[in-house]
Amino acid sequence: MNTRLTEEDKQWNQHLLDINFVDQDPKTKGSQIYHALIPNPDPYIRSVAREVMKCLYFTPEDSMPILKRLDYIVRDADGISWKGGGNGFVNITYTTGHVEKSFAQNDTARVDFETRGVLLHELTHAFQLEPQGIGPYGGPNKAVWEMVEGTADAVRVACGGFHGEQDRPKGGSYHDGYRYIGYFFNWVRETKDPDFIRKMNASCRVVIPWSWDGALGYALGKGYTIDALWNEYLHAVEN
Repeated sequence: MNTRLTEEDKQWNQHLLDINFVDQDPKTKGSQIYHALIPNPDPYIRSVAREVMKCLYFTPEDSMPILKRLDYIVRDADGISWKGGGNGFVNITYTTGHVEKSFAQNDTARVDFETRGVLLHELTHAFQLEPQGIGPYGGPNKAVWEMVEGTADAVRVACGGFHGEQDRPKGGSYHDGYRYIGYFFNWVRETKDPDFIRKMNASCRVVIPWSWDGALGYALGKGYTIDALWNEYLHAVEN
């Protein structure tokens, strides 16, 4: 595992100040697997953070959230991983049980792939912009949840954190969020505008009150609607 930061890593990481790595359950098998794979978590996390920021923004000089401290916590708990906190102080939890599950067939490469993929998603939550003017995440307007979780998986797809076509969910709706939007965003990025994810992220600052159609108009120009573009995507990838 590479433990040296590149100059590009350092440029982007001016937005990530302190990383506090905490292993709450070092005796678990999952913890031991994690440390064998990633003996020096700080540069590993910073390298993945650079990938995330570079996918969400045009340059390190763009206006984006600054993390004064990231608490990265490895512990024995249910689930996989989640992000908490805010206002410059963020925590990400990654469970030892999921690490152990990923290592079920003694496959170190699988643990490496999954750990990076999960971190891509959670770090996106730390650096992404969120829709404004339509209520909070978890509120009655589901578009906030759709955009936030969809963008996190879009970054994971764009950075190679899923297994390509085999991980793409079939059918469904953009209302289903996560990988449904993640793969949709990347299809638009590949077929219409390579900066699409960056522009959709920026729409959260510019389009107020935020809406899917308003954001698409900002990112791609007038004439695009979410329903028509989603149907075009499904027709293209499933036929």
